[in-house]
Amino acid sequence: MKKTVLTLSLVAAATMSAFAADDPVATRKALMQANGGAAGVAAGLMKGDIEYNPAVGKNAITALYAVSQTFGDYFPDGSDMAADTKASSKIWEDAAGWQAELDKFASASAAAVEASGRSGPADLDAFKAAVGPVLGSCRSCHEGYQTR
Repeated sequence: MKKTVLTLSLVAAATMSAFAADDPVATRKALMQANGGAAGVAAGLMKGDIEYNPAVGKNAITALYAVSQTFGDYFPDGSDMAADTKASSKIWEDAAGWQAELDKFASASAAAVEASGRSGPADLDAFKAAVGPVLGSCRSCHEGYQTR
């Protein structure tokens, strides 16, 4: 059931991204919704609110990884002026710092995918070790590059 909900959420987010391809703000919002859903599942697993299952853990990690591979592509010059964005102007003012955050997210996500193997992390401790750095990179980026 939970796997189905996660899968459906990711499909919906991907569909929204496909339709929003001409609107970078809408696309990055859709990607962050997918990312937030995956992070929510990861947090639920880590806290014990969701019973650990390797396939669910793998799906959450894979979703985080997928977002990490494209998210940075949707911040063209001028998109900071959109009326409904939480993106801080610091993204465009500190391009090197922003890129470092994107690289950290991509690297941590790739490492999590690698650590999770084909079937997902074997147990909750392995999942925490794999996904913890990814969620840490999310937190770091939000603290520095998202308006409140």
